[in-house]
Formats: sequence, structure tokens, C-alpha cells
Amino acid sequence: MNYDDAVDLDRAAHGSSDDPDLLDFSANTNPEVPAGVEAVYRKAFADARTYPAEPPAAFREAAADYVGCDPEAVVPAPGGLAAIRAAVALAVDPGDTALLPAPSFGEYAREARLQGGEPAFAPASEILDADPSGHALAVVCDPNNPTGTAYDRAALERFAARCREADTRLVVDEAFRGFTDRPSLAGTEGVVVARSLTKLFGLPGIRTGFAVATGEVGAALSSARRPWNLSAPALATGAHCMRREEFISETRERVRSERSRMREALAGRYGVSPSDAPFLLLDVGKTGRAVEAVVGEARERGVAVRDATTFRGLDSHVRVAVRRPAENDRLLAALGVEDENATDPEGDGV
Repeated sequence: MNYDDAVDLDRAAHGSSDDPDLLDFSANTNPEVPAGVEAVYRKAFADARTYPAEPPAAFREAAADYVGCDPEAVVPAPGGLAAIRAAVALAVDPGDTALLPAPSFGEYAREARLQGGEPAFAPASEILDADPSGHALAVVCDPNNPTGTAYDRAALERFAARCREADTRLVVDEAFRGFTDRPSLAGTEGVVVARSLTKLFGLPGIRTGFAVATGEVGAALSSARRPWNLSAPALATGAHCMRREEFISETRERVRSERSRMREALAGRYGVSPSDAPFLLLDVGKTGRAVEAVVGEARERGVAVRDATTFRGLDSHVRVAVRRPAENDRLLAALGVEDENATDPEGDGV
């Protein structure tokens, strides 16, 4: 496939349905939240009546512990996309090119174009073998959205080294890294890591995230950050969540075991990509049915799944989140799949 000629709708790849009557598998946020979040959020009301501390030391320390870096390298941001936008804005000038994976998060191309740059796409499965020379920016999504691919650590470090040699800024989007036990690339020289607290902690509306960068890149990101760019509730709940080690561990195990169960059940009818993320990419082509039909039938059965044809290079795919066991049983039923290990075959438990 010629990735440069593929259609790019520049749509956000979050998915999500606004229909309260549907069980939402189109978004990939955790259906669970850490214990105590609501209490922390309510308690933050008093702090919201004054300006937050600048810089927000407690949040930076929690983030540094969370990903294993120096607190001084943490640049708070209102979500992972805000961190990515800041990094792209500092790296890309009009006429520059940005080396981007496809299929992947469509906002990378949008952010590059907003700076006057032009995307140069490479297959997501081969992005670490691509030559970064001549590009102002390279982006890796790890694990990749929507394929779920997690990259080999050594290969990623070699690519980062080639980017440094080529004077190409590398942004590693680790929005889904928290669902794995793989160490972050945070603190690596010349690399900007973007982290979102939306996915793992199930709080997309809080708008909390951060970037990690060292040296001149980190100093530039810190200088570009607006003071008080996170609210007092966002700082408090973010710090609280990142310190909930038991919640993180339990979530990882649930996602791992449920993803494996779902993949085995779905593989009999659909092509299922390997995944280290809280979602699975399904190729519906082997069913002989159109994506629209699969999405529509699932919706009629009360389940929303993500039409993945909006991702560059995909034309017969849907993406489904990994949720809680009984909810996952409902998804399998909605997609016409039976699982002998189902916890709630009729879906009455949700």
C-alpha cells in the first residue's frame, strides 16, 4: 500500500460513544478508577480557590516516581495530546517533514500540519527501521494505536540513537504504556515522552498528563509551558492516581487475562492483531461483511465498537476495548462469538 496516497481523515482516534444506552467498546479508557479519587477531587475544591503552586512539585514528584525519571524532567500538561502538541510545535517549522507511523493516532499528522510541516508516513510495524535523517520530527506510539503493537526496547533505543545522530526530535507517545509492565523511555537523551493519565485511570474529563524531556529539549518545553496549565483538582487527582500501585497492578493483570481470552474467542471469526494494549484490532474481512454492517449490528445489540477505517491504511477493521469480564462477554455476543469461558453468556450481569 502507498501510505502517502492513503486517505487521512485527520480524526481523533479516541472513539467513544455519547449514547448512554450503549456499552462503549469504542473508547479505550479503563472502566475502573482508583479508590479515593472522588474524595481527592472534592477535597481539591478548597485548593481551587487559590492559584496552584508553580511549579507543581507534588505532581512532578509523583509523575517522576511513576515513570522513573528526575522530577525536573517532568513537564505537566492538560492531557497527553497537549504534551505532544508542545513537542511538535518546538520541533517542526514550515517546510519540515515529520516521520510518522501508519496506521496510528491521526493527530500526529494534524499537529505537524498545524506547524506548517508535512507528514512522511511509514508502516507502524517498520517505523523503527525507517531512516530519520532529514526529518525534523519522528513519532513512535508505544504500544501503537490502533494495532496494539509494543516495540522491542533495544530496537527503540537504537532508533532513538539514530534520531539523535540525525538531529531529529523523537517523540514517544506512551499513552497506553501504563497498561504494561514495560519500563518507560522517560529520561532518555533527545527523547520527549508523552504520557496521558486518561487511559489507565479512567478519567478522560480530568485532562491530566505530562511530558518528560531532559537537557535543552526539556528546558524548552518547560519554558513553553503556560503557568497553572493544570487545575488544582487535576493536579491532586493525577498525583493520587499515579501512586496507586495496587490499582495499576490489578488493572494490568485484568487487561492481560481478558485480552487473551477475548483474542482466543474472536480469532475463530475475525483476524485479530497481537496486542499489548487495552484494545484489540479486528479485521472483519474474513467474515465477508462490511465494517459498517459489523458496527451497526453490534450497535443494535447495545454495544458500540470503533470503526477503524478512519485510521490511515485500514479498510476492513474495527477496534474494540478490553473492559471487565461480564462486559467483554456482551461484546463477544454482539460480535457473534461464543466463548465457553464466558462469565455472563446472556449479558445479564452488566
